[in-house]
Amino acid sequence: MICCIISSRPAYKLNEMEPLKEKKQRFIPFRKTDIIEMCCDDGTLSGKAIPLFRNLSSLLSSIYHFQFHKSLELLKDCYAPVNPDADTKPVYPKTEKEKEELENTLVLELKNLLDAANFEEITKADLDRALREESLFKIRLQVDFDDFEKILFFRRGESVREETLVSFFGLRKKTITFINYDRVVIYVKYKDKSYFDQKERNKLFFTPGSTVIKLFRNIPRSDLEMLFPNTEVRMKTIDKLIIGVPAAIGGVVILATKLGATLVLTGALLTFWLGLRDKPVVLDQAALVGLAMGFGTLGAFLWKQFNNFKNRKIQFMKTLADNLYFKNLDNNTGVFHRLIDAAEEEECKEAILAYFFLLKSAKPLSASELDRNIETWFETQHGHVLDFEVHDAVEKLEKLGLVEILENKITAIPLEQALIRLDKTWDSYFDFNYTQ
Repeated sequence: MICCIISSRPAYKLNEMEPLKEKKQRFIPFRKTDIIEMCCDDGTLSGKAIPLFRNLSSLLSSIYHFQFHKSLELLKDCYAPVNPDADTKPVYPKTEKEKEELENTLVLELKNLLDAANFEEITKADLDRALREESLFKIRLQVDFDDFEKILFFRRGESVREETLVSFFGLRKKTITFINYDRVVIYVKYKDKSYFDQKERNKLFFTPGSTVIKLFRNIPRSDLEMLFPNTEVRMKTIDKLIIGVPAAIGGVVILATKLGATLVLTGALLTFWLGLRDKPVVLDQAALVGLAMGFGTLGAFLWKQFNNFKNRKIQFMKTLADNLYFKNLDNNTGVFHRLIDAAEEEECKEAILAYFFLLKSAKPLSASELDRNIETWFETQHGHVLDFEVHDAVEKLEKLGLVEILENKITAIPLEQALIRLDKTWDSYFDFNYTQ
């Protein structure tokens, strides 16, 4: 069994040798509605062009909503056989091969959806680095990776944040910087029941062979390990010392002050029973009462120390549970709905921005010029640095017939013509001719 123990030394020690820098993100941190208003308020559009542009944006939203609805239905169908929250009776798939094909399709479609929503995959190297980093929470976690058949991590929105670490009962404070992920998606598939039967693990809090998908917010990179569904809290050395040292000192005091007579009497009984002493031990009523009181005191002391250990562990588990409770956004099929909405927003925003900047340009633009114009506009007008996916945006507009490309120069077709083409695209989705 392979386990990963994650310690929680102060996070700032790791980062002394690794300055934290924010990276340019594909994610556009503005709502689609706000993007439309930002374009209308730019000053380029006037008169009837503004309502035409709003209509064009509405048609684009409807088209992408329809397209992503198909993706949602496919994801739900593929996930149904391994969904631990299912409340319907399973009918399909009927064979293990069909089930495996559905799972492969699920992973592929989920990756495509996350890419459309501008999520980045956290590679194994990234995850290993995160697990080596010291946690911001003062707890030690253990993850048994052998429980999993497949693990996938994705994140969106990477930023550098600050946190104040408090120690020594509030007497010491230190501000640290760390990498924070605004959104994290985790995909975990458990091994089947035969594996856990072989390990003689019967009391499981999950369904063997099932797949868990979770969405979290505001997760420090160094605390990704707490997102694993089988994470267990372990005591750190310092916590064991905090409990163990006072317990040892208290035990010595009790032995010296309250259990002396009891230990002498017990030692005499043992030596007599083992044949090491010839003189019998007289057990009168007073001796028996003293013996009972002594062992009662020892039992109470040991029970108190055991409770101290359990209470401290419960405190750590509560810290972990509280953080996960407020950071968890959705689970399993609910994650699909959130991601579909996020992907729709991102696709619409990219297409709207690319079309708007091509429309406002007095001349055809190359992809690099369009990219530079949009990124500069966000940085100077709205105070945000991003990595706009210009080629993906132009490809979307080209598929919809909203641009013309000649010698690597891109031109937006007029608004009226663009609306006609989008309307025709929308109508073609429901084109049905009935002949008797």
